[in-house]
Amino acid sequence: MLKRIDPGDVMLGMYIHKLEGNWFSHPFWRARFLLTDPDMLDRLHASYVPAVIIDTERGIDPDAAPARAASPAPPPAPARRLLPARPAPLPRDVLVSPPAPAQAGVARVLSAPPGEVARGFGRASALAERGVKAVSGAFLEMRLGKAITPATISPVINSIITSVQTNPFAFNGLMRFRRDREDVFRHALATSALMIALGRNLRLDPIDLHAAGLAGLLLDAGICLLPVEVAPEGVDARTLPAEIWHSHVQLGHDFIVRCRLSDTVARACLEHHERIDGTGWPNAIGGNGLSKLGRMAAICDSYDTLAAGGSNPAEALRTMKADVGAFDSELLAVFEATVGVWPTGSVVALRSGRLAVVLDQNRDSPDRPLVAVFYDPANARPIDTVWIDLNTCFGADAITGAGSIDTLPEACRAKAATALTAAVERVAPAAKGGASQAA
Repeated sequence: MLKRIDPGDVMLGMYIHKLEGNWFSHPFWRARFLLTDPDMLDRLHASYVPAVIIDTERGIDPDAAPARAASPAPPPAPARRLLPARPAPLPRDVLVSPPAPAQAGVARVLSAPPGEVARGFGRASALAERGVKAVSGAFLEMRLGKAITPATISPVINSIITSVQTNPFAFNGLMRFRRDREDVFRHALATSALMIALGRNLRLDPIDLHAAGLAGLLLDAGICLLPVEVAPEGVDARTLPAEIWHSHVQLGHDFIVRCRLSDTVARACLEHHERIDGTGWPNAIGGNGLSKLGRMAAICDSYDTLAAGGSNPAEALRTMKADVGAFDSELLAVFEATVGVWPTGSVVALRSGRLAVVLDQNRDSPDRPLVAVFYDPANARPIDTVWIDLNTCFGADAITGAGSIDTLPEACRAKAATALTAAVERVAPAAKGGASQAA
């Protein structure tokens, strides 16, 4: 039997049959599921879903559930205000939130990161460790001339989909701080997660969403197939002569075809260095000649390459937007809404003069993320355990632009880099050793 209930009345054990309202008003990509995860329950309670349809034959019936133990009556709660469903992502000039209205209250300056953010980074960290091992093993098999099968890499894609579904920002935020000798594998995982996150905002169906994640994972598979004599292990393939570097695209495409994986994945691999204006490579195809996954792949691959190369993620996004003719402008606008105006991992300058790193996004106010303050340039001192939700700090502070450790006096840079690493480690211990390079 189907029943319509308020989201605040949803409890663990219920079978969700339908979430009413706009798709962008909730963080779940599945329409029907048994609710067993406390984190998902918290996200549903905090979402803007007007109502939930449950199936009482497949889960708990609230009318039949045992009454809760009696307790002193709490003071009357204010009526629950139902907010309108969130619209589809808009271009950058529409993304900036209006100034926060003046309110009485205490600024939300936290002494610890929200539990949801910490759990998201923790799960992303564990996934990154498993994923790097799985991807490195698969790429080694490729170098040895062996085919890969869906069974080899599907678990990685499914895990990334689950991670992105739980917290769309944590996984790629964590990967911003990973700087090790496994760059090819890290890039594959990060690009896959970006493709999945973008695909969710484009409302791809589950099959196409899985294909998007698989494409992201295998875009640069051809690098592992370059002849060892011209591309020895440890050498950045992008520094090789253009004809050798460009050949990795065709090598990867042909390998995916031989493995009998999805044709759409193979085509995305072939197209991820093409440009909308037709001046890309290897085939100089542009406009409508490019597949949707290919256009998505060009955006996600370029963004992670720029961010992993040392660019502040926010600056990487601005560089891409300034490259007219490179990317599908509509997809790029959705991508910006996906990663945030100030993407997770960005170092930002605050109005107070301090430096902070973005840890999580506010869906309703993309220009006001959750940040960890880590350095005070005016007094040349690190700052510990200060997290600010810029959406609820009542104007106590705000982002004024991209920040950078490199612009500090040379004597301060090492302290600031150490403070940044410490701020990230408090939320994501597995990122140890890499945050200093993310600035």
